[in-house]
Amino acid sequence: MTKKAKDDGQVEGEGSYSGTKAYNKATEEFLKKGKVDEAAREATRALDSGEATELKAAEAKGRAGDPKGMAKKPK
Repeated sequence: MTKKAKDDGQVEGEGSYSGTKAYNKATEEFLKKGKVDEAAREATRALDSGEATELKAAEAKGRAGDPKGMAKKPK
């Protein structure tokens, strides 16, 4: 891969340069806001509420590798 292709973000795939860049920027901005503890408290509250079952089901679906439910279902 050439440096130019990497810098232009043209090479996309499993190691998406643009996705990594966007994630890193968003993470940096979130940390700068200083609201990590607040977000952690909110996550704990959600897991201790009636929302917990839905959140755990969504996590399991994501871990299964098909978060959008796009896989063909057996008939």
